Amino acid sequence: MSTLWTPDGEHPVGSEAAPSDDPSRDALSPEEAERAEALAREMAAVQEQLADTPADVIVSTHLMGLFELGAIHLSQQPPNLSQAALAIDAMGAVVDRLQGRLGENEETLRGALNQIRLAYVGVQQAEDAPEGEVAPEEDTDPADA
Repeated sequence: MSTLWTPDGEHPVGSEAAPSDDPSRDALSPEEAERAEALAREMAAVQEQLADTPADVIVSTHLMGLFELGAIHLSQQPPNLSQAALAIDAMGAVVDRLQGRLGENEETLRGALNQIRLAYVGVQQAEDAPEGEVAPEEDTDPADA
């Protein structure tokens, strides 16, 4: 039996969920009950889609979300370096730990990770430079970011 978590607790969903299984469902109007059933069907369809999608595709999508999060924090005025570093480090930890298991997206993910690390170093150097002075270009290892 599948359940749906809500702030009111777990609720059965799907064909097994009869009104007598859930006392809070009796308090719903017919329209609310119909919306709840529709939502439960939609959620079941999404779960089925996720189950049919290879895990490397889902993981890659989440890793690009971490890339975007890091970029957002770097682009703030002033940049939020600690939050950017967390997102970048999280992305790096997963990419490095899952080496060889990320499918056809692995090369793209590794390239994105290197670029965001370089961007971090550039922003950090610009922040550390005295006002009005441009930070010098240096060869830095992006893994040190």
